[in-house]
Amino acid sequence: AVFMAIGAHLAKRVDIPAREAGKILDAVSFLEQASLAEEQGLPPPKLGRRVAIYGGGNTAMDAARTARRLGVEEAMIIYRRDRDHMPAHAFEADEAEEEGIKINWLRTIRQLDSTNIEVEVMALDAEGKPVPTGQFETLEADSLILALGQEVDLSVLESIPGVRVNKEGVVQVGENLMTDVPGLFAGGDMVPSERTVTIATGHGKKAARHMDAWLRGRLYHKPLSHLQAGKPLVGPEQLQLWFQTHAPASSQPVKPPSARDDFGEIIGGLDEVAARYEAARCYSCGNCFECDGCYGSCPEQAIAKLGPGLGYLVDAERCTGCGACHDQCPCHAIELRQPEESQ
Repeated sequence: AVFMAIGAHLAKRVDIPAREAGKILDAVSFLEQASLAEEQGLPPPKLGRRVAIYGGGNTAMDAARTARRLGVEEAMIIYRRDRDHMPAHAFEADEAEEEGIKINWLRTIRQLDSTNIEVEVMALDAEGKPVPTGQFETLEADSLILALGQEVDLSVLESIPGVRVNKEGVVQVGENLMTDVPGLFAGGDMVPSERTVTIATGHGKKAARHMDAWLRGRLYHKPLSHLQAGKPLVGPEQLQLWFQTHAPASSQPVKPPSARDDFGEIIGGLDEVAARYEAARCYSCGNCFECDGCYGSCPEQAIAKLGPGLGYLVDAERCTGCGACHDQCPCHAIELRQPEESQ
């Protein structure tokens, strides 16, 4: 069995008529150069005083914010749809605008002429798709960064007959992440999915389980969730919030937009002390975390400790059903039922 996760690292191209093209870069290469310049002390990419970024995804926002940190006076984003239809996370656009980046919504590039960018104003139809209006504007920029998405390099698959590629240019896989070729699995950006680090990481774990099952001649079935198994989720109204409460959440400093002129963190992470403190606030809703509350509150000594990680044992002969254990359980891990419901 083989798992392929080659990603989508080829920048998408677009045909833009140009009388005299200025400097044009693709966003992935630009961000790589900027990262190497920061890490290794190399010269940063030369962009000029004004830079335009064409696209509306997270990469476009990253490119614009990186350009500002490299010292350009003006960074602007050109996107053919509106804010409600942009693929970027809303907070990315909000933070970009806080840093002084102008976003030209409903604009598409029609022509380049040196430092002049001719854009057409777009409008959205009933389905939310952009349509041209025939109105044009001219924007000025010394360089243009294309952030129109990435494509999968499918050349590696040319020598593997049977691999199916869909119309989006990604490899088609089944629920178990296996391609049409037995034993060949694929995941990450090269298959139909949301292109995030967490999704790709999850594909690695999911594929490993399905590959192990396939090699053993079996099928892997994901364990049922609480809801799927018929067990209701425990909500805050069922918790005993008087237990270990009034613990304020840790807050980390946020760097104000006026101070975001370098590549330092904007929102600080948790140090070890704060991380342990935050973890200790978890109620483990519906799951016993062996706090010994039930053991200590039982007036009949009907509850025995079985040892770390083993939970407790209730002696039905001693239990009177007083409910003391249930009433003090902080995470609602104990259900109190009538005898006929238990049978």
